[in-house]
Amino acid sequence: MARKVQHLTTLDAGFLQLEDTDHHVSLAIGGVAVLEGPAPEFGVLLETMGARCLSNPRSTQVLRTHPLDLTAPEWVEDPTFDLNHHVRRTALPHPGDDAELYAEIASIMERRLDRERPLWECWVIEGLADDRWAVLIKVHHALADGIAATNLLTGLCDDVNVTSFATAIGAATHPGRRSGVPLPSLNPWNWLGDSVRFGLSAGKVALRAATGAAEITANMLRPAPRSSFNGPVGDLRRYSSAVVKLSDVEEIAHTFGTTINDVALAAVADSYRAALLRRGEQPRPDSLRTLVPVSVRATDAMDVPDNRVSLMLPLLPVDLADPLQRLRTVHDRLKVAKSSGQRQAGSILVWATNLIPFTVTAWTVRLLSRLPQRSVVTVVTNVPGPRQPLTVMGHKVVRLLPVPPIAAGLRTGIAILSYADELAFGLVVDFDAAPDVDELAIGIDRGVQRLHQLAKTSGASRRKGGLRLLSDG
Repeated sequence: MARKVQHLTTLDAGFLQLEDTDHHVSLAIGGVAVLEGPAPEFGVLLETMGARCLSNPRSTQVLRTHPLDLTAPEWVEDPTFDLNHHVRRTALPHPGDDAELYAEIASIMERRLDRERPLWECWVIEGLADDRWAVLIKVHHALADGIAATNLLTGLCDDVNVTSFATAIGAATHPGRRSGVPLPSLNPWNWLGDSVRFGLSAGKVALRAATGAAEITANMLRPAPRSSFNGPVGDLRRYSSAVVKLSDVEEIAHTFGTTINDVALAAVADSYRAALLRRGEQPRPDSLRTLVPVSVRATDAMDVPDNRVSLMLPLLPVDLADPLQRLRTVHDRLKVAKSSGQRQAGSILVWATNLIPFTVTAWTVRLLSRLPQRSVVTVVTNVPGPRQPLTVMGHKVVRLLPVPPIAAGLRTGIAILSYADELAFGLVVDFDAAPDVDELAIGIDRGVQRLHQLAKTSGASRRKGGLRLLSDG
């Protein structure tokens, strides 16, 4: 029986079109697993890792496009598929420390994937210090979003029943719904029932979505101040990372009544503020408009290789010097963005574009992507990862690192990935525009530590106050 043809959604195809507008851009995303050594013999690695990679249907499929975008691109089997084109091997020069690893990650990720082949690669990186090795999974953003790409990476692991922090996200707890919006059926016979369902439950949601759409539009039309963080990008990249204890972030969030994502974004704001000052630029209230993707992926679609995200566009408060005030401002702004309907608007827009003829949406996206983008300065995406420690071929995964792309005038991008008891920040930057990428990573770590110290001090003060009240009584 012939397999049903699977077309790309408008959002999936949009990443191809965005890449086509700038030959300096590679819109691949990645994940790196650092493992205890020594690395197995490569022939054994190729056989084992290859078999695990091939368990995903996209691993042997290529894109078939159509003239004039009359129909959306579709996934078809590659008749000349060769695993050796996709599972690669490289080694770091001595001493194989983090700097050497990060340089290799940047070099691998800056090169575009060949669209004549399936849009993924698996790199085995040997020669890390302390007898370690690494595996880098690289996939085109048209194939997967952060959660789907992380699932591809964990698919290489020994445990097939990996539990993920992704099951706790809002969309995952409401399968069959997109950001609280009941989506109408495409079957005309169901439209009467749909109209009743919408009349009963979607009026307020629709109003919120309209408000959110207006806010997104207004934010996109409002240019950010000129700074060294926005402008054209070249074809070379730098990479760095910061890794903090998840328990520290949870303690901060619990102490000050915020979310883990709030704490992460506040630490990012801390780092960017320091970077602006270091570069002799004055941080302003509107200096850091940030694209924050929001997952709308339901639990029953965790393993589907595609993109299921909406967005928010908050201003991170780099103008505020006080860390605690900055955290509370981030929390308040994200709360407003969520309640205003930005997430719902983005989700409905993505869904609605799939109902419009692909030719119209493709040419619209292509036109818009060629316009200069001056409002958003960076992207920060938070990807929930595996809850428990993993192994690959019996080797413990000691660290998981995310790798985001950059494009459209965004010279820096940050992905955040939770793994077991750690929270990792992966930073990709334009090589010439951000040579201080390591300082940006250190700044994020410092931002978390400042907030953690405040949380410990606040907790100690409350405990001391409680003891004093008991003794006074």
